[in-house]
Amino acid sequence: MTPAPKKTTTKTKTTTPTPQPSMETMQTATNESSIALDDPKAMRALAHPLRLKLLSELRITGPQSVGELCGVVDAAPGSVSYHLGVLAENGFVERAPELARDARETWWRARHAWTTVEPADADAPPEKRVASRALRHGILQAYVAEASAALEREETLPSEWVGAATSGDAVAHLTASQLAACSDELRAVAAKWAEIGSRPGDDTAPVILIYQAFRKA
Repeated sequence: MTPAPKKTTTKTKTTTPTPQPSMETMQTATNESSIALDDPKAMRALAHPLRLKLLSELRITGPQSVGELCGVVDAAPGSVSYHLGVLAENGFVERAPELARDARETWWRARHAWTTVEPADADAPPEKRVASRALRHGILQAYVAEASAALEREETLPSEWVGAATSGDAVAHLTASQLAACSDELRAVAAKWAEIGSRPGDDTAPVILIYQAFRKA
C-alpha cells in the first residue's frame, strides 16, 4: 500500500550529532527555509537513500566536513563527496569553504531547512509521477529506518526518555476536507514543537516527530 498524503514536508531526519563549528558560524540553511520540488530530475536525485541521509545530517546538525559526514553515514569519502556533488547540482546543498580549517577539508551546508513534495497530478507527465512516487517511497523508508533504530537504542537510553516517547495509530471515517484539516493540524503540532526545540540546550536531545495521514482504501 502506498500512502498518498496531500503534502510531504520533510527534513529527512537521519542524524547523529558530531562536533560542530561555533554558533556564530553555524547555519542550518542559507537561503529560503523551504524548497518545493517540482523537477523530476531533482526528485530522482534526492530519492537515493544515502543522499537523503546526507541532506538530513546537514539540515539538522548543521554544516559539516566530508570527513565528519563519512563517520555519520558510514560511507567512504569518495562516495560521500560524489553524492554531495549530486545534491549540489540539484540545489539542495552548497560548499562552505569559510569553515575549512585547512586546504584538505571540504565543508558543506544545506541550502534549505525543509523539502516539500506534492503528489503529482493525474495529468502530470509520467516522468514526474514516477519521480514523485519514488522520492516519497524513499522518504517513507527513511522514516521506517529511524523508527527501527529507535527501538534498537532503547536499552541504551535513560528510562525517562524511553517512557516519554510515543507511537500509535487510529482509523477515522472522514471526508476529504476533514482529512485535509487533520493534516493541517498535524503539521501545526510538528511546527510548534520544532520551533520550541529549534536550539539545542544542555538537557535536550534530537527528537523526531513522524506523522502520516492518508486514505486507507
